[in-house]
Amino acid sequence: MNSSGRLAEIKASEYLQKKHYRLIDANYSSRFGEIDLIMQKGKYLCFIEVKMRNNNSIATPAEFVDEIKQQKIIKTAELYLQQNPTKLQPRFDVTEVFTENNKIKSIKHLENAFQLY
Repeated sequence: MNSSGRLAEIKASEYLQKKHYRLIDANYSSRFGEIDLIMQKGKYLCFIEVKMRNNNSIATPAEFVDEIKQQKIIKTAELYLQQNPTKLQPRFDVTEVFTENNKIKSIKHLENAFQLY
C-alpha cells in the first residue's frame, strides 16, 4: 500500500476513535484479502474498509467497494471471527476519505455499508 493510503487509514482510525470507536486491529490479512480496520462500538464489531478518493473522482469512495471486494472482506471477517470468537454483532462499514490537492479534506463514515448475502 502506498503512503497516502496508509495515512488515510490512520486518519480514519483517529476520526472514528473520536466518535468512541475502539481500535481492535488494523490491516488484518488472510488468504482472502485484508480488512483495513477492525473496531468496536457498543455491541458491534465493525469491519471497516477505508477508501480514499479525490473530490473530483467520478464516483464516491464507497462506490469503489464493489461486490467482489465486499465478498473478500466478508470471507476475511469470517476467518477473523473463527479465530477470535466474540458475542459482538459483526457489521461492515466503509469510511470515505476525500482529498483535494493531496490533502485530506473530509471523512465520512458509512455504518452498515453492506451486509452478508
